[in-house]
Amino acid sequence: MNFQSPAEIAVAVCNAGKTKTEMALGKLFLLGILAGVFIGFGANLATKIGSMDAAPGTAGGQFLFGAVFSVGLMLVVIAGAELFTGNNMACMASTLNGQSTWGGLLYNWTVVFIANFVGSLLLVYIIYYGNYWGAPDAGGTMAMTAMGTKAMAIAKGKLTLTWGQAFFRAICCNWLVCLAVWMAFGAKDIVGKIFAIFFPIMAFVASGFEHSVANMFFIPMGITVANGAPEAAAAALKMSPDAIAQVFNYGTFINANLIPVTLGNIVGGGIFVGALYWFVYMRKSPAALKQEKSVGA
Repeated sequence: MNFQSPAEIAVAVCNAGKTKTEMALGKLFLLGILAGVFIGFGANLATKIGSMDAAPGTAGGQFLFGAVFSVGLMLVVIAGAELFTGNNMACMASTLNGQSTWGGLLYNWTVVFIANFVGSLLLVYIIYYGNYWGAPDAGGTMAMTAMGTKAMAIAKGKLTLTWGQAFFRAICCNWLVCLAVWMAFGAKDIVGKIFAIFFPIMAFVASGFEHSVANMFFIPMGITVANGAPEAAAAALKMSPDAIAQVFNYGTFINANLIPVTLGNIVGGGIFVGALYWFVYMRKSPAALKQEKSVGA
């Protein structure tokens, strides 16, 4: 076979999780920055394609939006980077299997989460100063381009979710993301990994689920654009400047979106993929544990 069985994938995932929890700080942080940038590239491409949709929200538009976003995880998995959401699965499985410690898990998740945020913000400002979001109108006044308006619309949609909506959508998101990573572990060639990644990622994005690292790009991009030209933002979104300021800020981002989405991602990836597959394929039966103890004695 040109792919691994689920049981073989479980072993590979646990081994990878062990490596991740023991990685040196500098290397882990740098690879985390790269993952934030790579996911941001996918998010930026999705924003660009979404801004070209003549009828936003149509089935074809949603499919393309999700399809192009998948390039982000392809870069993470194939080029190599450390992504918080994928590590929810690998580190959880490894820790439950006794190959890693809970301290190692928390070390990896904390460092990678922060590094992903740094990488995402780095790309936000690179893209922002590329000035894709605005252009002077006939009178010389700065106006939003379709891409700038789309970036703000995406951020607004995420910032106005309830806490519960964000949490439960995040569970579904990382369930699919970690299944994509799980299947990519099973593929033995690059083409197989690409196909393993494409369909689950397309599904989660087109479904409108919430990904903490993607939101580290989508929402700061919208905030930066809105605050960079508040009058143009207000005109484009048909909101007052005060309403723009109330919605597009980092306090709202962290409290209303990033916290519930991060927790939901941990549940979706860590429990519904990492823990469940560990239980099915790696957990030793009471009889096997008893035998090991007797042999050790």
